[in-house]
Amino acid sequence: MDWQSLTLTVELALIVAGILLVIGLPIAYWLTFSKWQWKFLIEALVALPLVLPPTVLGFYLLIAFGAQSPLGRWWQSITGQTLAFTFEGLIVGSILYSLPFAVQPVAASFASVDPKLIAASATLGASRLKTFGRVILPLSVPGITTGAALSFAHTVGEFGVVLMIGGNIPGVTRTISIDIYDRVQAGEYAGAGQTALILLLFSFVVLSVIYALNRKVWAAWPFK
Repeated sequence: MDWQSLTLTVELALIVAGILLVIGLPIAYWLTFSKWQWKFLIEALVALPLVLPPTVLGFYLLIAFGAQSPLGRWWQSITGQTLAFTFEGLIVGSILYSLPFAVQPVAASFASVDPKLIAASATLGASRLKTFGRVILPLSVPGITTGAALSFAHTVGEFGVVLMIGGNIPGVTRTISIDIYDRVQAGEYAGAGQTALILLLFSFVVLSVIYALNRKVWAAWPFK
């Protein structure tokens, strides 16, 4: 078992899930309540990683992270290195790849909030921000929890995007999925099986805990 790869994977997943929780809430709010007629274009853009092959996304990100791109040159001017084949590059790529898994459950929860409650809050003089914090957010905790769990679990299991933009640098970009792939390629099926089983159990336990807590949240907020 490569504990270094496992630690790096968990660190990556926690960072990505945390960032997606911050940026996913306003995106989900806008997608839910915006009246813009072309909103479906943004919805399609957010959902694009669901249907786009990971290697395609990874290829374009690799080009965007390179020294010849504006983003790559800007990052290199600040840090002295490009985003490609770095842990920071993995974070950016993982955020883009897992974005729909964080946004869509939250947007669905926002949309399920009774409009009468939102209207009542506005009638009582509450601002949109107060209405969001006192009405929409508490009633959407299950969706937020699910979004965080899915983005975390999805990042843990990433392979194609990680391999394209991060390569296989031990301690830097070598995640647990890359480690399993390397072991299979080397014919170390016993080691690959052990690591895969641990990853399977780990992911199952995380999701089980989240969904168990989700049930308790629903019990605490029995609104229809």
